[in-house]
Amino acid sequence: MRCHYCEREATYEAEQSGVVVGLCEEHFKARVEELAESDELASLRDKIDIESSE
Repeated sequence: MRCHYCEREATYEAEQSGVVVGLCEEHFKARVEELAESDELASLRDKIDIESSE
């Protein structure tokens, strides 16, 4: 399988609802960094912290 963003061989594959997407090492790291900096992840962390303290 090839990377979704470039033509390199995919190192990682993810599947959801029957759709498989491949990512090379470089693009996988870039996507993880984007997610780590996202407001959605911060919101999820806050929600988990609130729920786990109850």
